[in-house]
Amino acid sequence: MKTNPVIRLHANDNVLIARSELALGQQLSDPALRVRAQVPAGHKIAACAIAGGTPVRKYDTVIGVASRDIVAGEHVHSHNLTLVDFYRDPGFCQDVRAVDYVPEADRATFMGFVRPDGRVGTRNFIGILSSVNCSSTVIRQIATHFTHERLASYPNVDGVVAFAQTSGCGMSSPSEHFDVLRRTLAGYARHANLAGVLIVGLGCERNQVTGLVESQGLEPGASMQTLVMQDTGGTRKTIQAGIRAIESMLPAANRAVRQRVPASHLKIGLECGGSDGFSGISANPALGAAWISWCAMAVPRSSRKPRKSTASSSC
Repeated sequence: MKTNPVIRLHANDNVLIARSELALGQQLSDPALRVRAQVPAGHKIAACAIAGGTPVRKYDTVIGVASRDIVAGEHVHSHNLTLVDFYRDPGFCQDVRAVDYVPEADRATFMGFVRPDGRVGTRNFIGILSSVNCSSTVIRQIATHFTHERLASYPNVDGVVAFAQTSGCGMSSPSEHFDVLRRTLAGYARHANLAGVLIVGLGCERNQVTGLVESQGLEPGASMQTLVMQDTGGTRKTIQAGIRAIESMLPAANRAVRQRVPASHLKIGLECGGSDGFSGISANPALGAAWISWCAMAVPRSSRKPRKSTASSSC
């Protein structure tokens, strides 16, 4: 069976998506129209005539308006599509359905690390964070010290990892970007996959370690330690101090053992960076399919009813 070279994502859409590059003059059969330009894979073509000022719909969502009249089969892109500001109903949670779980004894499980606060990790690492790009080399050197051979006595520790970053120095503060950086670093520090955390700063950066810890409510202790290079005595001494700090965390981290926990503790995430025209067609639905597969294990088939489509074609 021959594959249709275009995809209609929703019955209400007035654009189609090219599966592969379309040639000028190429004749399509479903729908029946002629391609009016060379169209790269993942790009849009008009499924019907679109008058200037008319909303352009993809995924049954307005993505802009036609900046001029567009004929059927024409390439729809920035040259004839204008972004506009208009009210969007997010429809937040309007399709939510209560999950009718199977008995607890029948639910899927996995072997995870249960943390003191009840969260569950899939790994058991000790993490090293840099408050600023200037301390990134130091944290990498500390992490590099902990080879498989040096961790052999700690079989329950998956490794020592450095989370370097390239900001934190001459940032405007207070600012939204500054707050985002601090929240992100704190998110790493609190991650359930980390049994211990070491935060290393330079000392003269905007994102001071003390301010980072206090602003994010992090609690220094045996499993959450900090170092400042200018206070410790420079690069070499900070690396040595960092190694000692990690060594002090290893015994406690090694006491963590995997135990059987409900699969409901698992979180599925999707990284968008570098999206192309197919990410919403392939990657995003794949994530949804994975979630549906999990729900299929948790919800009796008799309780899952197919939704009736109320969509109608606009072309």
